[in-house]
Parts: sequence; C-alpha cells; structure tokens
Amino acid sequence: MNWKNKIRSTSMVAVLFFTGMVCLGQSFRLGTHLQSNMVVQQNKPLVVWGDAAPGTILEVQADWSGGWKIDTADLNRHWEISIPVPAAIPGKAISNAIRIKSKETELVLMNILIGDVWFCSGQSNMDMQLKPFLPWLLGTMHYQQEIANAFYQEIRLFDLETNFSATPMRYGKGQWNICSPQTVPDFSAVAYFFARDVYLQKRIPVGLVVSSIGASTAEAWTSRDSLQADKNLHTKYLYPFDTSSRSKEILDATVTFDKVARPTLLYNAMIYPLRHVALTGILWYQGESNRKDGAIYTRLLSTMIGNWRALFGQGNLPFYYVQVAPYTWQENNPLAFEYAELREAQAAVRTNTPATEMVVTMDIADPNDIHPRNKQEVGYRLAQIALAKNYGMTGLVHKGPEFESLSTHKDTLVVSFRKEGIGSGLGTNDGQPPRHFFVAGKNKQFFPAEALIRNNQVLLVSKEVKNPVAVRYAFTNYPVTNFQNIDGFPAVPFRSSF
Repeated sequence: MNWKNKIRSTSMVAVLFFTGMVCLGQSFRLGTHLQSNMVVQQNKPLVVWGDAAPGTILEVQADWSGGWKIDTADLNRHWEISIPVPAAIPGKAISNAIRIKSKETELVLMNILIGDVWFCSGQSNMDMQLKPFLPWLLGTMHYQQEIANAFYQEIRLFDLETNFSATPMRYGKGQWNICSPQTVPDFSAVAYFFARDVYLQKRIPVGLVVSSIGASTAEAWTSRDSLQADKNLHTKYLYPFDTSSRSKEILDATVTFDKVARPTLLYNAMIYPLRHVALTGILWYQGESNRKDGAIYTRLLSTMIGNWRALFGQGNLPFYYVQVAPYTWQENNPLAFEYAELREAQAAVRTNTPATEMVVTMDIADPNDIHPRNKQEVGYRLAQIALAKNYGMTGLVHKGPEFESLSTHKDTLVVSFRKEGIGSGLGTNDGQPPRHFFVAGKNKQFFPAEALIRNNQVLLVSKEVKNPVAVRYAFTNYPVTNFQNIDGFPAVPFRSSF
C-alpha cells in the first residue's frame, strides 16, 4: 500500500496519502476510482463520494477550486460532493491534490491530472494487453518495442477487477497506474494506442477506465431493468436465464466461460460501480460471443448504450465501437455468413443510436486468429473518430467507403458510395482489383464478380450473371479485404436488397 501516515500537530488528524484502498482506522470510504494518480475529466463536475457513519460530516477541497465543500452522510451511510473542474491546458499538465476529511481522518489524493477520461469495455479484444497473455503466444504486434517506448506519464489507466454480481454493487476494485515501460505491459492494447494517438495530437492528459473481460456477451454488460423493458430482449436473454438453475448459484469472482455470458452479471459488478465517473466518451470492442444473434444484436447493443448513458447521466456520451474482424470459427466454410450478419447488425446501430461510430477491421485480420495482433491500427482508427468528432480537428478522414446506391447498365452493376467515406478517393491496399464482391440475378444465386474502380464507383460484372440486380461485398465469415479509400480506411461490408 503506497501511503504514508503522519500526525498534524495542530489538530491531531491522521493524514493518509491515499492510493485507493481502505485504510485501517479510516472513518469513511471513498468511491471506487477516487485515487492518487487519477485523471479527472475536464469541464465536468468531479463527484467525490463514498460511505461513512450516518451523520459524519465530510469536507472536500481540490487545488484548483479553492474552498472546502461539505456534505453529511445520510442514514444509508452515503455522501456525495460535486466539485467543478476547469478545462485542461494543452501542453501544461499540472499535478493537483484533492483533500477529503472528516473529524478523525484526512485523505490526500496526490498527482491528480485534469484531462479527458475514456471508458473502455468489451471482451477479449479490448481486454488484450500489450504483453502476451502466455509466454508462447504472439501478443500485440511489435509489443516489445511498444513497451520500451511507452514513456507517457500523462496517460493513466484504471483497470477494474473482474467480478460478478446478481445485483448492482456500490463498489468495485482497481488501481490507477501511470503509463511507463514498467506498467504498460498490463494496459489494454487498444485503449493504450487510442490514448497515445489522442495525446500526441492534443497534448492533454488521457485517463483510461477499463472494464472488460474475455468471452463476455453484450447482455452480460446490460442491466436487468433494460433487458426486462424490451419484450424481445427479455424473451431471448433474460427469461431463459431466470428460469434456469444457474440463476440460483452463489457467485464469486472466479471466471468461467459460462458466467461471463450470463445476463446482467457484469453490468452489476463492473459497470454500476463506475457510475460516478465523468467521461469524454466510451470505446467498445465486443461481438464475438454474440456471433449467432444476427439482427437482434442491433437492438441489444443499442439498449446497452442507452442503459449506460442513463447510468452515467452525462447525455449522449459518444460511443465508438469496433466491428468484429474476419474469423473462420474453425469451420473453414467460405460460404458461411452468420458472422457477416452480426457485422451488419453492428453497422446498423449507427442508424438508430445517436453519437455512435464504428471502426472496420476487415483488412487487418488473420482469419485463423480471433485476436488480431494489429491493435495499433484499431487504436488509430478509434482515435481518428474521436479527433474528428470530439476534438474539432477538421479535414480528418475517419471512416471508409460505405454503400449508398446501386444502378445497372446492361450486364454491369454500378455501386456508389456515401461521399463522407470516399475520402481522397477509392482504391485498394495492394494495387489489385477489389476482392470479395458477389452479384446475383433475380434468382438470388450469387457468384463472384470482377470489380473495377472508376470515378469513385465500383463496376461489377460476372460471366455467370447476365442481368445482375443485387450485390454483396465481404458478406461471409472471414474475407480479408483490400478495398478501401486512399486514406487507408477499409470499406464497410454490405449487401443490397432485392
């Protein structure tokens, strides 16, 4: 425990330089993420909260705010104090202190930075660290060099410990760490590369609050009330669980593949305890464990987003997520497309949920590895979205080509794309014609098509289809694609309707 204890001679109050753990003799408890070394969200109130004996008077002061603020613990032992936070100054991070005291105890949180805080969640591709999980695994691409160069004291990580609960938990466990070659091996790779790219552009501190666990489902991260309020989600996810013997089991923190898939358990233990964290936005990388859910995943993820936004109480927090990459699922069936249907459901979230955007990873995957190693590119693409949408950097391309319309000219299909995804123009990453286009006639039988880029459109022909009326692009489980805009952002997989 990294705190020191000393006695102030003037008042005989114990002063604890506090990293976040509850200390023996302490007369109050602080909220989960309130620790030394944390990053505090700029331009939003900092909520300092916790528990104490009913009637205990708590006082809080932050270096930047001047005077003390006061609250009294209620009959439920709860107390909460809100402190305004100013804007961060680019290139000038100031180390601050926050003091919290009662009659018996004073805590001092040290080395507090004001910047932007991003909440990062999902399953194993978000949870994947820079270092290999096991010595014989490959790990993140170029991880040794990345770790050696990770001298970024203004990037901080709070990683919430894995837990499960049948009801919402008031507290969780975790610790803030300052980014360095010694600590960064344990950072989420996607979160780190995102933070690094944002920091290098904006030069303000970046805090990462990571709550993720491999193999988890989206319903596990969603509240009971939210699932219950939607008849379709209740029928598919909640009712089967509630009527099973598993719902009666006594829970502990032991991780199993079954527990991380159960509805609500991760929301209760790993989302609810973070409800008071002020944020810039949310990053999400998940979907593999919902691969057979198809179109209902749109409803599920949109519901989860609304659930989280209501919990954090900060309006429509930006929600940027990663589409699942090509993967064979050990089936090696080039015609299977249930994973493509999940990608389609992921893409559809943007049409009915405001302030959302999606990263495409069809070009940087290994179909035999469910964990793409190129996490640098994933972090970069997420950062480009944030820099364009949150940080006001104009002229940034942050997405790839996306289907807009289809027209026919004799035996040729002409595919047009939305202007905002064309960027500097259409192209491929290897100089070859675009791959993974299929066309069909009225009989709905799809055949491979030859593709040609012309005037920022794609022209498609197939010897097997004389009168094509429909197109599919990368609409199978594991097509690694080459079609993109010249700026390096891959096209979104799609299928046109008949």
